[in-house]
Amino acid sequence: MVERLGTLEASFLYLEEPGTPMHVGGVLVLETPPGGLDALAALVEARLSLVPRYRQRVAEVPGHLGNPVWVDDPEFDITYHLRRSGLPRPGTEQQLLDLVSRLMSRPLDRRRPLWEAYLVEGLEGDRVAVVTKTHPALVDGLGAVDIGQVLLDVSPDAPAPEPAEWRPRRPPSGPELVWAAFEDYRRRPSSLVELARSAVTDVRATAVRVGGVAGGLVRTARSAILPAPHSPLNAPIGRQRRVAVACADLDDLKRVRKAHGGTVNDVLLTVVAGALREWLLSRGEPLVGGTSVRALVPVSVQDEDGAGGNQVTSHLVDLPVGEPNPRVRLARLTYAMRGLTQHGRSVGADSLIALTGFAPSTLHALGARAARGLSRRLFNLVVTNVPGPQLPLYAAGGRVLEVFPVVPLARGQGLSIGMTSYDGTVFFGLNADRDSVSDVEVLADLIEQEVAGLVETST
Repeated sequence: MVERLGTLEASFLYLEEPGTPMHVGGVLVLETPPGGLDALAALVEARLSLVPRYRQRVAEVPGHLGNPVWVDDPEFDITYHLRRSGLPRPGTEQQLLDLVSRLMSRPLDRRRPLWEAYLVEGLEGDRVAVVTKTHPALVDGLGAVDIGQVLLDVSPDAPAPEPAEWRPRRPPSGPELVWAAFEDYRRRPSSLVELARSAVTDVRATAVRVGGVAGGLVRTARSAILPAPHSPLNAPIGRQRRVAVACADLDDLKRVRKAHGGTVNDVLLTVVAGALREWLLSRGEPLVGGTSVRALVPVSVQDEDGAGGNQVTSHLVDLPVGEPNPRVRLARLTYAMRGLTQHGRSVGADSLIALTGFAPSTLHALGARAARGLSRRLFNLVVTNVPGPQLPLYAAGGRVLEVFPVVPLARGQGLSIGMTSYDGTVFFGLNADRDSVSDVEVLADLIEQEVAGLVETST
């Protein structure tokens, strides 16, 4: 029996464009393991048996008579997906980010399993990096950043499993895929309305396919009384990216929360708002007291001590970039986030997972065929915050030091900001269009300055 992609997973594939690849990236920086990159490569290969999907590719059903299916890749080549790279010693953080920027700009090859990992040596301080690219059709949304989820251990002495023998199953032929699709229709006639069809660009058909997701988006759109403000963050974007990073001490953020109220997430949004304010001013943008930037903010419902589930909700939040006082910004955002939750402006988890790099086309599907700029009318940027474990993790015996997410860009949106907390630190990953937001490094520096400024208000 074939494993068919669900409606949401298939939509990820249908709505992806060459200029806006949807893969989620991750950058792990760790101490060089005792066995070096060879040990890391052996660990990846051994752990592949824990993620069988990483040896499977997507196969289309002839005539688009059903959703695509997952099939074993009989020509799977680990050396294609797991590659080595090196920086000129001593490799700097900027050199690593230049490499990450180039890697994130290239779409994944649809003819192969939808992931890649790069083992990078030569970082200063006797460190190495693992850079990953994973398509959201392969990984279940924000619940896992990438393959690193199965690579990391809580102990440096965790034994690596022996590689399991893998024998690919014969991929079904075209007629077999068609017959399986008809069998699905026979067992579940309602699945006919989810037909992928050849008219992938027919937004009305797409709206039917993602009906559950679209419902959440419609509710969000209705809750956005006014269009998103005009912003230099929204412009036609190219295929090249520029990645920057920043860090903040989690205890500092908690100290701010304790002094001024709200949640750690409210404090993080205040930091982002303050950094965007200074960045806009540096570009000569006019700001008044009521100026705002609208962010789509997925929020984990996991509590700040790491307990609870892995569910997420999402909010449209107007960041008060026109407010010069950081304490007032925090108070306004705390009130806004509380009000959003109380008034039901949240979107369900499935809708949230679909939004990153995906929402514009879905929302246009509910309206008109050609209005690809609708995303700019709803929100200016995406800001994700995914809490991680607050204890050290290891890969092949090397301690993980830094974990940066790289969130994909939607069409017409020049910046996304991902945040991940790990082992007492919040790591910011900024993914930007290389041309329209060419100075993203300035914004990363401003984030760290904003954290320092908020900490000063709490002493």
